[in-house]
Amino acid sequence: MKKPPIIWLNTLLFALTFIGAIVLVPWRGIVHGFDGVEWLAFIVLAYASGLSITAGYHRLWSHKAYKAHPVMRVLFALGGALALQNSALHWCSDHRVHHKHVDNNDKDPYSAKMGFWYSHIGWMLREYQASRYSDYTNVRDLQNDPIVMWQHKHYLALVVLMNIGLPAFLGWLNGDIISMVLIAGLLRLVVVHHCTFFINSLAHIWGKQPYTNKNTARDNAFLALLTYGEGYHNFHHIFENDYRNGIKWWDYDPTKWLIKGMSLTGLASDLRKVPQERIEAAKLQMQLLRVQNKVAHLPNCDEIIEKCQAEYDVMKQHLMDYYQAKKSLIEAKRKQLVDAHLTEQVKELRLRFLEQQRQWKSLTAAYA
Repeated sequence: MKKPPIIWLNTLLFALTFIGAIVLVPWRGIVHGFDGVEWLAFIVLAYASGLSITAGYHRLWSHKAYKAHPVMRVLFALGGALALQNSALHWCSDHRVHHKHVDNNDKDPYSAKMGFWYSHIGWMLREYQASRYSDYTNVRDLQNDPIVMWQHKHYLALVVLMNIGLPAFLGWLNGDIISMVLIAGLLRLVVVHHCTFFINSLAHIWGKQPYTNKNTARDNAFLALLTYGEGYHNFHHIFENDYRNGIKWWDYDPTKWLIKGMSLTGLASDLRKVPQERIEAAKLQMQLLRVQNKVAHLPNCDEIIEKCQAEYDVMKQHLMDYYQAKKSLIEAKRKQLVDAHLTEQVKELRLRFLEQQRQWKSLTAAYA
């Protein structure tokens, strides 16, 4: 089968920036060295560009997980150009196709089932889906956003300004343009590229699937460190409109923290969160499925599966009863109509739920 034509602009861009980063940066470090200001600029610009992709391109524009003030949208548009991963309009179009057709080798732009190389970078090196560069029918909403369209129209100029002009200006202020361009411009660009590309590749290969097995997406706390919180990818693929990826307070998700911080200062609103009972129900379903798969080879598997199914049904009912009552209590408090009976009911249902949860964990652990 004949391979699609090479996209030479992309191929040369990725090849030359990578070679430059692994050759020129060490050379400059050996013969001249880098100072603290230059390393600080590297870190600041890496987070500025990476978070513009995750908080801007991804959670804001692709999934509409929250609304952002125009000031932040402009900053995300500039940061997206700094990240050099195409315009927000194009990036979001690709990403929405990915979610709609995840793991479909014919339709998913970066299907993980095509292998690590393909999903990481190979999909951008050849015209596997030439229509990606002209069909924006799935982002008509973004075409009504003047900031998105401004960035799309002036993308190349913004790329030059942000990736060469900005580091050069910072280098001029610090007294060393070459070192700043190499480390805060070139090295930073390559590092951010491959860290964010891990979301399409490693995050679909390496990790756990606590919420769904209907696609290849994985949760991986280590990858979250490299991807600005996007490593909790199994959660994201089942609950894509949640502004969080790491839902526990201790989960490393700087994108979530940025969005929450923006909301506290009036720069973001309408943050979307999946109801906790839906999250718990998804985890419960996966726990049952894992048990069923584990015991499938045992001679008494039907008996075990029937027992687990019965416990699952009870557990799910306790789960729904507790969270429904909890919702009612929150609504009553909001209306200042707190009912002592309802409060006690919620406490009782919570205790029942926790006790049933302990029994469920004990049962599933026996067959893990």
